Amino acid sequence: MMTLTQNERPVSSGFRVDVSRGERLGRVSSEWFFRPDDERYLSLTDLHDVVRRGADRAQTRTVESRAVRVEAGRDNAERLALMVPGRSEPVAPTHWSFGQLCSLVGAPTSYMRQLPAPLTAINLQHGLLSHRGELVKTLEADDGRIELRAVTGPDYGRIWDHELVTAVMKIAGNGNGDTRWKVPGVLDWATMTHNPFVDITKDTTTLYASDRDVFLFL
Repeated sequence: MMTLTQNERPVSSGFRVDVSRGERLGRVSSEWFFRPDDERYLSLTDLHDVVRRGADRAQTRTVESRAVRVEAGRDNAERLALMVPGRSEPVAPTHWSFGQLCSLVGAPTSYMRQLPAPLTAINLQHGLLSHRGELVKTLEADDGRIELRAVTGPDYGRIWDHELVTAVMKIAGNGNGDTRWKVPGVLDWATMTHNPFVDITKDTTTLYASDRDVFLFL
């Protein structure tokens, strides 16, 4: 049986901390500040279920780059649509995959975002037709509309978000206190008191996920 020393005994209330003795991670504060409510989760179980369902709705395929057709949407001339071999419906690129697509064909992403959609389509189509790699791997997801979530080289290896969360759950359980690893709680900067026992809410959670990433801080 493992015995905790006096310094290792679990705390039962808030306690003062000296932040000068640790490391400040600005990334954590940034995630907390910018994440919208629908990307915040109260437990690892809830987060895992959502990203697993997203993976189940996703499909990857490797296609010839010259076989991909880029066009401005028929109903909206300012929206791009891609026709991918093996799929009859048009695929809408996300902000992320559009940047990947531009990088893949050597087009300046920031400039391409400023062009009218018809001109963007012409430039991307030219890049795909002359792409030296010849093959691209797409990640498509059906979440109310068919989206192109990612476009990479054909040899790209993907670790799904739910696989990452599953690995963390083997150590941290549900992330809400059933193991020693949990959502860390709240630091009162006025008194320098850390309270690890606050309720986990949308405001206090540090479990985040979107359609393209996962960020966990325990």
